[in-house]
Amino acid sequence: MISVVDDDASVRAAIENLLKSRAYTVHPCASAEEFLRSPELTQTSCVITDVQMPVMNGLELLAETRARGYDAPFIFITAFPDDRIRTLASSAGAIGFLAKPFAGRTLIKCLNTALTEHRW
Repeated sequence: MISVVDDDASVRAAIENLLKSRAYTVHPCASAEEFLRSPELTQTSCVITDVQMPVMNGLELLAETRARGYDAPFIFITAFPDDRIRTLASSAGAIGFLAKPFAGRTLIKCLNTALTEHRW
């Protein structure tokens, strides 16, 4: 199961459609809080999340999932690529950091790397 966490419904839907077309099971969430409350948290093989979201951002979501003992790989997406944020994400263990808009094949390649490296 791939969890997609993004407050933008159109981005969430586009990623969900792309992943479903590749036969992935997708769990879309409109916020980090929604994801953290969901039972799918423990079943997630990879999290694809926006960096900038209200209340809890993507980096905070990664920190919270790690604090809860879950080690699913994270792929960050952002409309505002920033080297400082990219470095923070990488240091926190992110597998990918993609600037919106990104090519579907780029996301799939990053996802395949995440799943292979983490043996999901």
